[in-house]
Amino acid sequence: MYKIAAIGGDGIGPEIVAEGKKVLDAAGERFGFDIEWTDFDIGADRYLSTGTLLTEDDLAGLADFRAIYFGAIGDERVKPGILEKGILLALRFYFDQYVNLRPIKLLKGVKTPLSGKTPADIDFVVVRENTEDFYVGIGSRFKKHQKTELAITRELYYAKFGLDIESDAEEIAYQIGVVTREGSRRVQEYAFDLARSRKKKLTSVDKANVLSDVYGLWRDVFTETARSYPDVATEFNFVDAITMWFVKNPEWFDVVVTPNMFGDIITDLGAMIQGGLGLAPGGNINPSGTSMFEPIHGSAPKYKGMGIANPVATIWAGSLLLDHLGEHAAAASVVSAIEKSIRDNVVTKDMGGAAGTATAGSYIAECVRKSM
Repeated sequence: MYKIAAIGGDGIGPEIVAEGKKVLDAAGERFGFDIEWTDFDIGADRYLSTGTLLTEDDLAGLADFRAIYFGAIGDERVKPGILEKGILLALRFYFDQYVNLRPIKLLKGVKTPLSGKTPADIDFVVVRENTEDFYVGIGSRFKKHQKTELAITRELYYAKFGLDIESDAEEIAYQIGVVTREGSRRVQEYAFDLARSRKKKLTSVDKANVLSDVYGLWRDVFTETARSYPDVATEFNFVDAITMWFVKNPEWFDVVVTPNMFGDIITDLGAMIQGGLGLAPGGNINPSGTSMFEPIHGSAPKYKGMGIANPVATIWAGSLLLDHLGEHAAAASVVSAIEKSIRDNVVTKDMGGAAGTATAGSYIAECVRKSM
């Protein structure tokens, strides 16, 4: 018996999570385990009615689970950033989900915008550090009339960074990225361990040629960590270079490890070369705590309740969840079932089919039940 928390969230979130649950329950039937679901009412509707984003009770309750199945967050009635920071990022940071796991895999039957590339060419994993870098929230902005704040900021910049900001600047904004040795080491060790289970090749991403302090530390830690993994081949790529190689030669990559900011960018590029956001799952992982699995696309509020949303990314995220729980055969069967639904064209409109959300989910669930 696995106890799993579920947060449908906003927009199409509850619909696609419902289909994901359907498929994971089918996997349980097929592979001999049960799932006990506990739903949490967290999202825009509650925020608009009560002003509450996350409560201590929410966090304490979620802490009892190894895994959270998450739909989507975001609502046009709420200013952008409030729900995303107050719920999604807050959960990642509270539960110290320092690994963001993003498989970049072209499924059979899916078209890629890269000419001549096949599923054999696009099959790698990006391990993104998930709790540091420019996402720690250190920064501010001041306008010219806020003289005290501007003066303090100018002094800070000059004292810390040797930068002399012009006194007649109309407005100043700053953001500070933080990279720690421990934060770098633990996510890199996770990536090295993952590479050992695959093709034993690990690519590190940084921009140490320009941002030499924060990403210089990242690179130093990677070099040190690599000494403990002599069986894993390693290489460095600057972030601008790796975006080119993802497009030209995706077959070069096996496991890629990256700081938070760059990971945010290159994984969206990876999603497009694997067929689009509707096919892209993600995991936010704390190997010894509470982890969370979700599609990477948004809440698409204009499609809420229409029954046409693509559930594949959410169902694939469920496969990552099963893999995290140790149900590896069940996890693989879910991906195979997704591929069968694509081959049989039981897919939603965005993938060229005519199936609704529930029809696509039910078909994948039945394919899992019949899997051998």
